[in-house]
Amino acid sequence: MQPSPQAAPVSNKMLWAGRIVSALPVLFLLFDGGAKLVQPAPVVEAMVKLGYPASVIFSLGVVLLASTLLYVIPRTAVLGAILLTGYLGGAVATHVRAQGSWFAILFPVFVGALVWGGLYLREARLRALVPLRS
Repeated sequence: MQPSPQAAPVSNKMLWAGRIVSALPVLFLLFDGGAKLVQPAPVVEAMVKLGYPASVIFSLGVVLLASTLLYVIPRTAVLGAILLTGYLGGAVATHVRAQGSWFAILFPVFVGALVWGGLYLREARLRALVPLRS
């Protein structure tokens, strides 16, 4: 049996950088998930235009908020990042299918990169699992 990878402790600067980088997608995703729960007319119109029935918008908001909350909790952050990656991949696929602009297609990719980048900075076990070498 292989020993588990040992990670160096996270420095204070790296931890705060990770928190700041993580806060950017979290704020956006909480806003987006909340908007799907409240369902103002522009959100419903946009989702219907993308091909989703209005009846699933609330459920998508619940999934997004639950995944984001899992990401915010340190013990479940990796699971949250994995779930958010799937959700954001679905957003990319939706915009590709709807022939959206390059910005609409790539924006979820950038949000996902911030999710994983912030987690990488604040989670020593992830850095031990995926070491980046120069």
